[in-house]
Amino acid sequence: MHYLVSTMLIVVAVIHLLPLTGALGSERLAALYGLSFTEPNLAILMRHRAVLFGLLGAFLLLAAFRPALQAIAFIAGFVSVLSFLWLAWSTGGYNAQIARVFTADIVALICLLIGGAAYLYVQFGAES
Repeated sequence: MHYLVSTMLIVVAVIHLLPLTGALGSERLAALYGLSFTEPNLAILMRHRAVLFGLLGAFLLLAAFRPALQAIAFIAGFVSVLSFLWLAWSTGGYNAQIARVFTADIVALICLLIGGAAYLYVQFGAES
């Protein structure tokens, strides 16, 4: 069961690490999101967002191997994924690249639900 928790956190970590390539510049951001990032202020904000996703992804990856960090990792993962899914769903009208991100976050949500249930089972349901 511990392996299931770690595996699910690793999958969610990889999903969160993918946008990190956007920190490399506007061209990479455009490829990720299908939008133009020629306006410098928007490019700065989105590149910074990419770095923050990298940090969250790195934390999720670390937590996969450090059980003491797993509860907070699941909370952070759920906040990240659910906030994006809610924002995208409530706004609508997004392009194909954002739809791809939406799909990836659905996968992440499923992994968080499976991993979170396994984590709770290990913590509270299993007799050691």
